Amino acid sequence: MKKILVTGAMGQIGSELVDQLRHTYGENNVIGSDIKQPDNASDGLFEIVDVTDGERLFEVAKKHNVDTIMHLAALLSAKAEENPKRAWDLNMGGLLNALEVARELETQFFTPSSIGAFGPSTPKDQTPQDTLQRPTTMYGVNKVSGELLCDYYYNRFGLDTRGVRFPGLISYVTPPGGGTTDYAVDIYYEAIKQKAYTSFIAEGTYMDMMYMPDALNAIIQLMETDPAKLIHRNAFNISGMSAAPEDFAKAIQTHIPEFKMSYDVDPARQRIAESWPNAIDSTAAIEEWGFKADYDLDRMTKDMLEKIAQK
Repeated sequence: MKKILVTGAMGQIGSELVDQLRHTYGENNVIGSDIKQPDNASDGLFEIVDVTDGERLFEVAKKHNVDTIMHLAALLSAKAEENPKRAWDLNMGGLLNALEVARELETQFFTPSSIGAFGPSTPKDQTPQDTLQRPTTMYGVNKVSGELLCDYYYNRFGLDTRGVRFPGLISYVTPPGGGTTDYAVDIYYEAIKQKAYTSFIAEGTYMDMMYMPDALNAIIQLMETDPAKLIHRNAFNISGMSAAPEDFAKAIQTHIPEFKMSYDVDPARQRIAESWPNAIDSTAAIEEWGFKADYDLDRMTKDMLEKIAQK
């Protein structure tokens, strides 16, 4: 990767990924893009791009002579359920446009999938890399379709497509963006501010999670891997931990003993959470490109509380 275009650069992943890419590859070698200008624009390159406008996306990619496209623009799980058609138009229409631009310009291509690509009939524990995928949400349908579409562009056109299935991502930098796992971010802010949190996900609901630094490192590591080593491409299971709301509470109480957890379950998001795995198997990513998460729940909790307190 020498010149990288990132779509959805103001989202939860994109806002941090752009900074890390600029640190790694140089300020002028990473172009952020989104549907509006960031409030606090950095010195880096930025373009206004609506990914549903394929011509504009091509124009920007060609203008900057990019050799890599990282396509992050998407509507997340809970928001997608509120507006399924909008989710399809953005998530699938935008992805198809981005793949076409990558094909025409012969770039590398990355887009994330999600544990949302699995469904109620998927094995819940140690969910395999290759398994039954019958999601029951629009977001999940988009992600399965996207995985297949990226595979198609690799097999049909030889496009160097790569991706991971992200679990819930936890970060102190960017506010959550409408995902089912958002409680795992909110809980840390409320622990600092209120010493209490009311979870919209029920006790005992296990889902895979990952701290954002591990997620960013995984993207770069996968994209730098020799393609000859990759058996899979779209998309690798990766995870940092499997945890339920009470696990986060116990980890926080190690640092804030007076912290209290209560529950007010949101039926819509709970249904989504229950359709996802309890814990996925990351063996393929470990064996094919050396994936490794540095943060477990305890180490992440310590860092999150320290960073949020500083903010």
